[in-house]
Order: sequence, then C-alpha cells, then structure tokens
Amino acid sequence: MIYEICTHTDPGLTRDNNEDAVAFDPATRLCILADGMGGYNAGEIASGMAVAFIKSEMGRWLSQAGRHANAKEVRRALEICVENANHSIFNAANSNPQYTGMGTTLVVGVFQDGRLMLGHIGDSRCYRLRGQELQQITKDHSLLQEQIDAGLITPEQALTSLNKNLVTRALGVEDTVLVEVNEHRVESGDLYLMCSDGLSDMVADPGIAAILAGAGTLEQKSKQLIAAANEAGGRDNISVLLAYAKEDSAKRGLLSRMLGK
Repeated sequence: MIYEICTHTDPGLTRDNNEDAVAFDPATRLCILADGMGGYNAGEIASGMAVAFIKSEMGRWLSQAGRHANAKEVRRALEICVENANHSIFNAANSNPQYTGMGTTLVVGVFQDGRLMLGHIGDSRCYRLRGQELQQITKDHSLLQEQIDAGLITPEQALTSLNKNLVTRALGVEDTVLVEVNEHRVESGDLYLMCSDGLSDMVADPGIAAILAGAGTLEQKSKQLIAAANEAGGRDNISVLLAYAKEDSAKRGLLSRMLGK
C-alpha cells in the first residue's frame, strides 16, 4: 500500500496564536496531531513538545524495527512513547511556573501496508472516508461524549451544548495518562482525516464528507476544510492531516504477470 499524506494548520479568525501542532514522517508513515489545551497555560508548548517527542522517538523505533514489526509490537511501542511524552510534558509543567497546567490532546497513527495503528487522547479526531461513507473512528474523551453514552443528551443536543471543549483525558496534565489504541484495516482508496476540534466544532460531518469526497488534490482538500471552518466562524485553531491509501501499482503489475493476467 502506498500512502500520500498532507497537512495544513491555521490559527483561525479569533485566536492570536496557534496552539495546534501537526507533523508526519514520510519514511515511517507516522502521523501526529495535537491541540494545546484551551484555558491552560502554554498550550502551544505542550502540543509542540508532544509532536516533536513522538515524531523523534516513535519515528526512530519504527526506522529500526522496520516494516516487519507486528501489530502487538507497534501497539506497545506507541503506548510507551506516549507515556514518555506525557512524563516529559508533565515534568516541564512542574519545573516552569509559566507552563503550569499545560496539556494537549493527541491523535497519532502508524500506517503499515494494510493496517493503521491509531492512538488518541482527548477530543481531536480521526475520520475515515471509505467509498462515500464517512466514519469517525476515534471516540472523544470528553464530558459531552460521556453524557451521550449515558443517554443524558442526544447527539443532536450535543451540537449546541456548552460543554463541547471539556475533555476527560489530556496529555501532560497528570503524571499518568491512558492512550486509547485501536487497530484498523486499511483498504485501497481509503482517505483518513485527523483534525483538531477547530474543524469538527465548526463543520458538521456531512460538510466534511462532501469536501473529502469531492474533486481535488489532498492539498486542495485540506485548504477547503480550513476555509470551511473559517467561513463558519473560525473560533479556534484549525489543523488537518489527510492520508490517502492506494494500492502499489508495481506490486499489482507483478502479481498480474504471475497470475498470467
């Protein structure tokens, strides 16, 4: 499987600084997106530390382990790396008064051939467009999601709730954190979107799906998503990472020749 990856970030229309951070490593197909916590000090420091640390440490492990690491090994390496990043941010917050209480959400994915190992903390999301169907494949760690799960409010009521930005997990806020890690099967033609809530709070899922399913390159689609969030008010920083999976044409050609087709 070949992966094409594109990122874009924007401060939005009402924030002076950008507390989001997003990056990917083409060699290992490691993708990372973090949203510094609104209302906390130095959220941009926390998100920047998270992305830099995980890109360096997880990227190094993936380079050394090679493409043959099994799912269990990748999962455990991801968990350890996120745990170490949490300690780094937490210790920095406790060593520097200006960083007290800083934290960040996180989405991190490792694409390996036909598999995605996906970890997340907080309410930054990952969606998958398969065919014409858009599915959110992460579940928010938020008070709002807990209220929905408990049947206290409906998903429709959640759209206008005042509790949208209250997360129940964040990286760097406490000395330990639980990252949720799930494995997903990747099919040729899948399009994955990682995003901060600056997009998902401003653009409803049907609007996101329409842009992803429409014409254009990944770069164009990423800019269209940012523009849509800003047109809706741009009340927060907006970050997106798009990853498109397609079959390796060279391998497909070799298989066809072997099968005499």
